[in-house]
Formats: sequence, structure tokens, C-alpha cells
Amino acid sequence: MEQFILENYSLFTRFVEILAATTGLILFRKYKDTAAKYFIFFLIYLSLGDLLNTYTKLIRNNGILGFLKDTILEQNYWWSTLFWKIGAILFFVFYYRKILRTELFRVIIKYAGLVFLTVSVFYILIHLDYFFSRFFPIISIMGAIIIFLCTAFYFFETLQSDRILTFYKSLNFYISAAIFIWWLIITPIVFYDIYGEHKDIAYIHLRRYIYLFANICMYSTFTFALIWCKPENN
Repeated sequence: MEQFILENYSLFTRFVEILAATTGLILFRKYKDTAAKYFIFFLIYLSLGDLLNTYTKLIRNNGILGFLKDTILEQNYWWSTLFWKIGAILFFVFYYRKILRTELFRVIIKYAGLVFLTVSVFYILIHLDYFFSRFFPIISIMGAIIIFLCTAFYFFETLQSDRILTFYKSLNFYISAAIFIWWLIITPIVFYDIYGEHKDIAYIHLRRYIYLFANICMYSTFTFALIWCKPENN
């Protein structure tokens, strides 16, 4: 069973990811007049981005992209950094500026996002050689801080308003809870990625289990919330 899970890790992740995106597409009319429509677009973006992230499989064994072997594009660290570690964070900056009502919170998130983008680009430029061969912990940590900031502001607003009475029907509540827990679980792993670089099999397997558990929980929550929740006027 353990071997089966490890061998099909990507398949399980892709399934729950596509399930959430498909659910969003099916229910798009339900949310088309709310900010949630942007979140559905984001789920589609994640599905397509992760699909492109598997291009490395086409490089192995003289695949169709075999010409990329032994080049800087042989590994997909660069794409994961751009598409997820930076792209996803910038989306949530945009999204929470749409759903938050307190102008001060929206301004703080805006400038926090600008600082995050500026520092990330600068850090990549001065470490360009490593950009194609590893992840940058500083980008992951800054991204987690942005997520915690966005969700904390949302929860604070909810507690201070009458929305607290119907929070369990709010799509944004489930989104906030899911991404907060996901980043809380995943962020500490960046401090141990050195073991992955040294091909520590035990660590690599543990890392896959943690990511699989976190991904299934997050995308399953998104799927449930899209079905269960009612559209909110923003």
C-alpha cells in the first residue's frame, strides 16, 4: 500500500486538483457575480500549471523533450517557483483585496504584495544559478507570511461583523481556513529540503506523504465549499 501511494503520489494530487477545478467550472454560474469567480479561474490555473510542471517526464528516456537533458531546464524548480511560490501568492493578494472591506487591511496587503514581488525578483536575479536547481526558502517564508496576513485580516473582519453568524456558509471562510492550514503544514518543510538535495530516501518519502495529505485536505475543502456554500455579495 505504501509503495502504491508513493508511486501514484502525483496522480492522487492531480485528481483532487482537477476535481476542485471541474466543480468550479460546473458551478461557475452560481458564483459568476461574485469575487469567487476569480478563485475558480485560479483553480483552473493551478491545474494547468501543475500539468505543465510535469514536462520533466518528457525529458527522461529520450522523450519528446529529450533535447532539454543536461540543460538548466532539465529540472522544474524554476517553473514551480514562478507558478506556485510567487504566482499563487500574488493571486491571493489580489483576491483578498477583493473580499476584504477594511481599507487599511487592503492597503497593507497591497504593499506587502509589492514588497514580496520586488524582493523575490531581486533575490532570484542575484541567485540566478540556483534558480534552476533548487527552491528558495526565503521566498517560501515570505509567501507564508503574506498568506497568514491575508487570512488573519479576513478572520478578524468576520469576527467583528455579523458574518460570524453564517460563517459556515461562506466560501471565503473555507478558502481562508484551507490555505492557512496548508501553508502552516508545508512551510516548515523548506528548512529540511537539504535532505532532499542529498537524496535522503526516508525524507523524500515523508515529504511526499505530507504534501499529499495537505493537498488532499485543501482541494477537498475547496470542492466541498464550492458545492455547499452560497454566493456572497462583495
